[in-house]
Amino acid sequence: MDQNQELAVARLRESVHKLGGSTQRCGDLTLMRFLIARSMDIEKAAKMFVQWQKWRTSFVPLNYIPESEIPDELSAEKIYLQGLSRKGFPVLLVKVKKHFPAKDQLQFKKFVVYILDKTIASAFRGKEIGNEKLVGVLDLQHLSYKNVDARNFFVRVWRFVSCFLEKATLEKIVIVTSEEETKEFMRDVGEDALPEEYGGKAKLMLLQDVVLTPLDN
Repeated sequence: MDQNQELAVARLRESVHKLGGSTQRCGDLTLMRFLIARSMDIEKAAKMFVQWQKWRTSFVPLNYIPESEIPDELSAEKIYLQGLSRKGFPVLLVKVKKHFPAKDQLQFKKFVVYILDKTIASAFRGKEIGNEKLVGVLDLQHLSYKNVDARNFFVRVWRFVSCFLEKATLEKIVIVTSEEETKEFMRDVGEDALPEEYGGKAKLMLLQDVVLTPLDN
């Protein structure tokens, strides 16, 4: 981090403390994620951090989501964690055709937390998490032919929604729609992380089958 970022983080810590929160267990790079998410606005970032901290404490009291609490979502076998891309980013594959509206919204919310926690942990064990990227793959191409309109609809909706996103968020998302973009995507991910059915060499690995070694602390 440069000097301006270090100063911003220091001020963020002060603001969080004034709001009743604590940054004791968070490193500078983690706090930078909140600043970047709020366009370096310290007060907005502090408010966001405190809200997140309160939510995390109440919603994830064990600091992880037990698989016994999300059986329906796991049984769909729709999320795969494929290791790291060539640039060292975790690669997460979502098979859209296996996803259906959740009947149990609480379980689905816990499932989302489980996905993000495990994906981040698999890539950054023992390492401070900064503003790293996640390579998320939505498998829209493998929907059946009758759903081709659904793929086009998704692209149109994304173009509309993107108008309301902040630049920092928008730059993290790329919708692959052309052959050239597909080739570039495959080069960035790398054949070692890309499953065979997408032109790579990797086997599909279900998220729940990825075993993480516990940290000492």
